[in-house]
Amino acid sequence: QVQLVESGGGLVQAGGSLRLSCVGSGRTFNNYNMDMGWFRQAVGKGREFVAAIAWAGATRHADSVKGRFTMSRDNAKNTAYLQMNSLKPEDTAVYYCAARLFTSNHYGDPTQYNYWGQGTQVTVSS
Repeated sequence: QVQLVESGGGLVQAGGSLRLSCVGSGRTFNNYNMDMGWFRQAVGKGREFVAAIAWAGATRHADSVKGRFTMSRDNAKNTAYLQMNSLKPEDTAVYYCAARLFTSNHYGDPTQYNYWGQGTQVTVSS
């Protein structure tokens, strides 16, 4: 019904930049105006909210990434992005793209999202 595929992760030195992409596909994704989000999970830690974006483009960003990360989307391309600048070693994690059918104020709660990508590894070295 919905498939999300992340790309763009890799190894970067502290202070560097990466841009993650998430391409959505499937009948459900194409027929609904889905909100999307980025979450990350570091080794030994739980899944952490990073950013979210509504269909029309309104965004939210976690305090830990404000001023450094920017989420955006291009609905014509069925793609969401996460531009990551000034990366820090503590940003190291697997980054997951997510989508949800029903909008609520709980955009930072991973249980609100119906579909998830496979994740892409981001590693920031000192």
